[in-house]
Amino acid sequence: MSRRHLPSLAGLQCFEAAARHLSFTRAADELSLTQSAVSKQVAQLESILEHPLFRRIRRRLHLTPEGAIYLGEARKILAQVEMSTRYMQSYGGEADVLNVATLPTFGARWLIPRLNGFRFRHPNINLNISNRVEPFDMQQERVEVAFFFGHGAWPKAECIRLLEEEIVPVCSPQALEGMRVEEPLALTRLVLLQSATRPEAWHDWFDAQGQYTEHSYHGPRFDTFYMALRAAQAGCGVALVPRFLVQEEIDEGKLVVPWPFSLKSRDAYYMAYPEHMADLYKVRAFIDWIRERIV
Repeated sequence: MSRRHLPSLAGLQCFEAAARHLSFTRAADELSLTQSAVSKQVAQLESILEHPLFRRIRRRLHLTPEGAIYLGEARKILAQVEMSTRYMQSYGGEADVLNVATLPTFGARWLIPRLNGFRFRHPNINLNISNRVEPFDMQQERVEVAFFFGHGAWPKAECIRLLEEEIVPVCSPQALEGMRVEEPLALTRLVLLQSATRPEAWHDWFDAQGQYTEHSYHGPRFDTFYMALRAAQAGCGVALVPRFLVQEEIDEGKLVVPWPFSLKSRDAYYMAYPEHMADLYKVRAFIDWIRERIV
């Protein structure tokens, strides 16, 4: 598809609004256009795509299968345009945006409590914090600071070690009712809750105690530690998680440690930032703020 045959932004907006309302008239009202203008934009879009996007059945508008597929793509494009526009509107001048990426549970449990007061010290820096689980390129993703768990290396970035971790098993007090835990393998009588980012966790935890079980990899799998913690708290089984992420629930009695052995991880949590941004005011201000709050 040559550039001159790419759909216009107006065409995508008209299509998305018509698909949402299943009405050209209501889409036109929302966009302050005429019904014929919306219909013409959608027709041009269908011509470019060489697929019908709507069908009229008994005077009602319905998405075709192709239209349903393209609607998802159109919404992604429109959302990206809006996000990029808002980013540039807030970039530079009196205020600057600092894009920060973090692991989901780490961000919620460790990072966010340490941000209190940052806005008062640096009122011209607006934080934009997003969750990331998979590796990514900071430069391509426009991320200035990233928090991650690993060996302490990130391409073309400086890395600051924040804290180590030890992982412990936790479950709800109710899950242990009438159960005696006299050895690590007793936990296999409960459901072992798995973490998608640490698939070897249960195997390593048992192995460090000279134990082996074929159940190490069995059990429901969760994308984040937070989901695994909530599942453990709901009585779904026993989760293996970093102690510092769950200490609050342990102190409150919402979760218990059924077997006291903790396994120290070989890796640690780090804060990274691109080498070429080391002297950028917003980056340096945020790094200094976090380093002051490392306990």
